[in-house]
Parts: sequence; C-alpha cells; structure tokens
Amino acid sequence: MAKDCSLDVVSDVDMQEVDNFIQQTVKEISQRFDFRGSRSTVTLEKDTIKILADDELKLKNVLDILQAKAIKRGVSIKTFDYGKIEGAAHGCVRQAVTIKKGISKEKAKDVIAAIKNSKLKVQTQIMEDQIRVSGKNKDDLQNVISLLKQQDFGLDLQFINFRS
Repeated sequence: MAKDCSLDVVSDVDMQEVDNFIQQTVKEISQRFDFRGSRSTVTLEKDTIKILADDELKLKNVLDILQAKAIKRGVSIKTFDYGKIEGAAHGCVRQAVTIKKGISKEKAKDVIAAIKNSKLKVQTQIMEDQIRVSGKNKDDLQNVISLLKQQDFGLDLQFINFRS
C-alpha cells in the first residue's frame, strides 16, 4: 500500500512581528526631521493598523515607512488591505490598514483551479481558511508548491504540515 502525502496551504501573519514593525515605525516617525511637530500616529487594534497623519503627503510617507519596516521583519505587504483615506479632526487624514489572515473561499477556489489545471495527480480540499493538498507522491506535492510560488494570487502563501 502506498501511503498518502499531504501538506496544508495557508496564509498567516505573525502578529508579534506586526507589533514589532509598528513599534519601529512609531520610533522612526518620532525621530525624523520631516515629522517634527506632526500629529502622525500609528496604532494596532486587533487586526487593523490605524494611521493618522497631518495631510496626504505625510500619510504616504508613513505608509512607506510602515511597508519598509514590514518587509524587513519578514511580513509580506500582500497581507495588507488598505482602506480609503478619510478626513479627521483638525484637517488631519486617517487610513485603516487591515491585516488579512487565512484564505477566503474565492481565493481558495482560484488556488484549487490552478492546481487542477496543472494536471498533477493530487487531491485538494478546502478546510475553513486553508487548503489541504494530498497525493501518493511527495514529488507531486513539491511540484504544487513550486507552481503556487510562481503564481500571484494576491496572498502570502505558506506551506505547512508537509507529511510523507
């Protein structure tokens, strides 16, 4: 009997790293010359990063700092879902950036369609916010991993629980 191999495809974010890069962003904002006297702030509330800035230019600069710090900490900016820019008190602007976790049903269907179109001999199954891929041959699973890494689904995919 040949035993099945399996792996899980997930899209997850380490929230400790998110907290770390937000603290680094706040520190850099407090030290930069172009932010002297500014009311710009960055806060984390559950899965949402809230940014408040004096104007849209400062908001864009804060977002640039935030993205650079996220990349340095190993957090993909594909997990960011940018809200619209809103006006706030005293002429300030605010924006909410939601951190996406898990694979939505629509994205999961796109991922599964790409796997099926590759004609690899594997089975796929949607399990809440992740996808289980199983097959007889672990080489097929490794081919699935390389296939999914080559394509852009707008998600930061990780491959966990590889069992052979």
